[in-house]
Amino acid sequence: MIFQGGGITVTDYRCTAGPDDAPFTEQHVSHSISYVRRGSFGCRCRGRSHELVTGAVLIGAPGEEYACHHEHHVGGDECLSFSFAPEVIELIGDDISVWQQGSAAPLAELMTLGELAQAVAGEHSDLGFDEIGQAFAARLVNVVSGKARRQATISTRDRRRAVETAMWISAHSADEIDLDDAAKQAGVSPFHFLRMFRDALGVTPHQYLVRSRLRHAARLLAESENAVTAIAFDVGFGDLSNFVRSFHRAAGVSPRAFRQASRGSRKIFQERLAFH
Repeated sequence: MIFQGGGITVTDYRCTAGPDDAPFTEQHVSHSISYVRRGSFGCRCRGRSHELVTGAVLIGAPGEEYACHHEHHVGGDECLSFSFAPEVIELIGDDISVWQQGSAAPLAELMTLGELAQAVAGEHSDLGFDEIGQAFAARLVNVVSGKARRQATISTRDRRRAVETAMWISAHSADEIDLDDAAKQAGVSPFHFLRMFRDALGVTPHQYLVRSRLRHAARLLAESENAVTAIAFDVGFGDLSNFVRSFHRAAGVSPRAFRQASRGSRKIFQERLAFH
């Protein structure tokens, strides 16, 4: 636990479990969201299977049972987890369609705030955990409400392929990657790869590539002094205007304003980030 106050508890989870470790059933004791900042893992809850890769979010509701596993995930995972007291959830929203989904796919609107939360955890931002925690939860409710993921039938082998390729995309997102490259990495045809990736992770390979670039950009904006133009090209965008447009669409603010918010501009954070 790295923070507790204002009805919010923040925990830095670092899991070293591997494919040979047997999963066990756990139970959420409060509403919670856990941002996957590194690695990947699987989770079974309410009779459904979820594959969580970097940028995804594990969602918990009080009393819900779940079991995490690494049967086709290597290298462990790290999560930044926020747990919320009932009074906080009353302010944010207790929409059951959100809190019982189990997970959220890697969504750009969540990944940018997730990286800002990580900057707070690393003491690279002047924002507080209570501020970013409430903002992250409010954004989750706003973005995920009513968007339950379709449960597709997909083999264990294809789940493993999708997860492993997602990790490869995240690690090489600054490079030029197209569908054929990713499919070759997975060892399947482009058509089959597109379908299995989307079914396993809830996003297309191209969406995950672009969102991985935005995730890296958000971290650099919050933690470095690098120029916005340099960051755009460093993370893989070949055009500055495309980067600014994509980032604004994801975060609700420009890259420059996002940086200002991370440095303590409450006006920008509260008016344009916290309630986007």
